[in-house]
Formats: sequence, structure tokens, C-alpha cells
Amino acid sequence: MAAVVIFLIAAGGFWILFRSKKRSAWKEAKTSFPASYRNILMERVGFYNTLSAEEKKRFETEIQEFLLNHRVTGIDVKIDDVDRVLVAASAIIPIFQFPDWRYSNLFEVLIYPGTFNEKFETSGKERAILGMVGTGYMNGKMILSQKALRLGFSNDTDKRNTAIHEFVHLIDKEDGTIDGIPEALISREFALPWLKLIEQKMDEIHADDSDINPYGATDKSEFLPVVSEYFFERPKLLATKHPELYKALEKMFKHDMEVRPLNQKRQEIRRNSACPCDSGLKFKHCCGSDD
Repeated sequence: MAAVVIFLIAAGGFWILFRSKKRSAWKEAKTSFPASYRNILMERVGFYNTLSAEEKKRFETEIQEFLLNHRVTGIDVKIDDVDRVLVAASAIIPIFQFPDWRYSNLFEVLIYPGTFNEKFETSGKERAILGMVGTGYMNGKMILSQKALRLGFSNDTDKRNTAIHEFVHLIDKEDGTIDGIPEALISREFALPWLKLIEQKMDEIHADDSDINPYGATDKSEFLPVVSEYFFERPKLLATKHPELYKALEKMFKHDMEVRPLNQKRQEIRRNSACPCDSGLKFKHCCGSDD
């Protein structure tokens, strides 16, 4: 029996090493960014539209590389480039100020048509889950509701984005545990003040004296993803209503979201439209070109 245990431990160690080596071969973007992808970003992702020309290029490269290195698979639902680009955008937004970030603990994002339960069933009763970071045999996978994914980028006022929520969980999980204190974002000296702030804000939620989504008070591990949604969706409102919390998140993500005009009006971009980058050219001859 002992020999079997030793063998399994050794085999497990070899598998981890093998997976690590396999994932270390990071695929880099070597082709131009598809015009169709850029169109999706400009029409649907407010964050992208607030970036400078240089930042947009970096965002696009990171979108490409995310999709080159992580599978996005539909389960009982047909997915398209809109879903793929929105998944990638959700992954990049929280770590945009960390250019060298890699989601080393993610292999595949599974897209379900709608809500599902803890058994990953998409039909039947007790289906209330919109997103989940896999554990156990599902480790390395994330599940997202297609409906929730798209809604997160179509409603600019609800302070919610399921996909960003789950990617923040994944960032938190990088240190081995999902506990609301991601070592990649929080220094040791900041951990205690952050815990005190969590407790304070959770008390306010329980006392019905907060506009933060009540789900953030269910557990400390859920608080950071919930307020991160708020931070990236409605930063100005968060800074006004919760200035201390806003400053804490600004420090974590190294991003002053308050200065970004996320509420600018979006419009459909056609081939002959003036390019939104203000180059003076038509979209098809500028950002919409595949050249």
C-alpha cells in the first residue's frame, strides 16, 4: 500500500511538472489584430474605448494571446467571436496594469447557455449559478453563462459583470486559496487593513446600509470579486460612495478607474463610418483594416 501511495505522489508530481512545462510555452501574437475583433471591442467594451491608442494596441495583443493560450468552448450552446472576445476582455481588464500577468491556473473557459447548478446541470431545479471557477477534477477550468457574459458588457449601470467577477476569483486563487486576499495584489502590510475594511463594508451590507451587491457579504472570498465588478463598471460612483474602498482597489489593481469616461455613448461602427480613433479616416481604412 505504501508503495502505491509513493507511486501516486511521484506520478502526481510528474504530472504537475509536465503541465507546468507544457504551459510555459506561451504562444505570442504574431499576426495583426482582426478587424472583426476590434469592432466587437469598440461596440461592446467600454473599458477599451477609454484607452489611449498605445494602450489599445497592448490590450489587443493581450486579447490575442489570451485566446491563443486558453480554449473557449461552448457547452450545449453555439458561441462566436463575440463570446471569445468578451471572455478575453474580462480576463485582461483586471490585470491590464500587470503586463506580464499569465493565468497559469486556467486552461479552458466553458460557456453554458444560461444558469446552472453545482452539478453543472443546465436544466432542472436549483439553477442559480452564473459563473464558477472549477476545483477538483474541474481545476483549470472556468464556467460562464453566455447570457451573463453578454449582459455584463451591455448594461453599464448595474455595477455587475459576472466574467470579471470570476477572473478576480482566479487571480485570488493564484496563491493556492480563494480567500479574498490575493497575494499577487495585496502586500503583507496591506492585508490587515484590507481585512478590516472588508469586515466594515460587510457589516454595512448586513445592516442594509450599502449599495454594494449583498452577495459580497456572503463570504470574505466573495467580497473582492463583487466590489471589483463595481470598481470596473461604476468607478466614479464607487469613489463617491465608498472613497476608502475605491482607494484600496485602486492600489490593488494599480489603476485609477475614476478618470476613465466609461459612460460615453456607444454607437454601431460601420465600414464607412469615421474611425473612432479620430484619425480622420474611414473605419475601413484605419482601425477596421486587417492590414
